[in-house]
Amino acid sequence: MSEPIITVKNLTKVYRVPERAPGLKASLQTLVKPQYRDVEAVIDINFSIANGEMVALIGPNGAGKTTTLKMLSGLLYPTHGEAVVAGFTPWDREPAYLQRISMVMGNRSAMDWNIPPLDSFRVLSKIYRVPPDQYQRTLDELIELLDMEALLKKPVRNLSLGERMKCELVAGLLYQPEVLFLDEPTLGLDVAMQRRLRIFLRKYNQEHAVSVILTSHYMADVSALCERVILIHHGKLIFDGALQKLAEKLAPFKLAKLQFNTQPVDLEGFLAQFPSVEQLPSDVGQFTLRIPRPEVPKITAEILAKLPIADLSIEDPPIEAVIDQVYEEGSV
Repeated sequence: MSEPIITVKNLTKVYRVPERAPGLKASLQTLVKPQYRDVEAVIDINFSIANGEMVALIGPNGAGKTTTLKMLSGLLYPTHGEAVVAGFTPWDREPAYLQRISMVMGNRSAMDWNIPPLDSFRVLSKIYRVPPDQYQRTLDELIELLDMEALLKKPVRNLSLGERMKCELVAGLLYQPEVLFLDEPTLGLDVAMQRRLRIFLRKYNQEHAVSVILTSHYMADVSALCERVILIHHGKLIFDGALQKLAEKLAPFKLAKLQFNTQPVDLEGFLAQFPSVEQLPSDVGQFTLRIPRPEVPKITAEILAKLPIADLSIEDPPIEAVIDQVYEEGSV
C-alpha cells in the first residue's frame, strides 16, 4: 500500500486574542496592561488521506475547518503538531510544495477583477512556470470540461458568481496540482450551477487522481463527491469514516412512506403489533413510518401483505437531519 499523500498528527492551532471590557477606562487600562484570551481553533486532530482520495471536512461554523485547511496549505503555522502533504511540511512554504497544492475558496478570488480571466491564467502560468504546451493543453481540457469558452475574454467583474467560480477552479488547476483544498466551492451558487461543478470535480478527480479535501455546508456536495467524511466540532475530530456509516450510527432507522388505494385504513390498529414503529406527521394522503433498520424487511412484507398499498417507498432519513443532530449534540 502506498504512503498517504496527507498525514496529520496532533495538529493544533490556538489563537491568542485581545479582550477588554467596554468603556473608556477599560480602553486606557489595556494600553498599560493588555489582557489576552486563548482560543482553541483546532485541537490535536489526526488523520491521513490516500493519493487520489476525495474527503469532506465538515462541521458547524467555527468548528476549525478553514483553519485546518490554512495550516495544510501553509497559510498558518500550527501551535504544535505535525503535517506532511505531498512529502513537504506545509508551513515551510517551499516553492516546490506550492506547485503541488492548490486552494480554492468560494469567498476569495485569485484573479484580477479588471482584466479577463484569460489574462490572469497567463500570469499564473508564468508564476508556476508551466511549460507553454502543457499550459495550453491543460487550459483547453478545463475549458471543455467546464463549458466556459464564452467567459474567457470578459472582465472578471462582469461575470456571475457561478461563472467566476468556474474561472477560480481553472486558475487553481492550471499547473496540475497533486492536492486540491476546496473551501466552500459552491457557496452562493444556484442549484443548477452547484450540480455542474460537482460533475466537473468528480470527473476531474477520476481522470487525474488529484487528492481533494472539501469543506462545504451543502450536504449535497459532500454526498455527491465524498464517500468519507472527517467531522470536527469545537476544533476536535469526533468522526472519521464513511458518510453512510455515520448516518446508520446516528439514525438507526429508515422511513417508509405509504399511500393507500382505499380509504379509510386502520393503520393504528395494524401498527399496534409493531411497538417499535413510530408514525410521523405527513402530508395529506401520505403516511410516514419510522422503522428500525433490522426490522425493515419483515415489517415491509407485512405492510404489503395486509394493507391496500398504492405506493410504498423506503428511504434513509435526510443526511442534513443526521448532521444537524451531530452539530447540536457535539458528539457521535
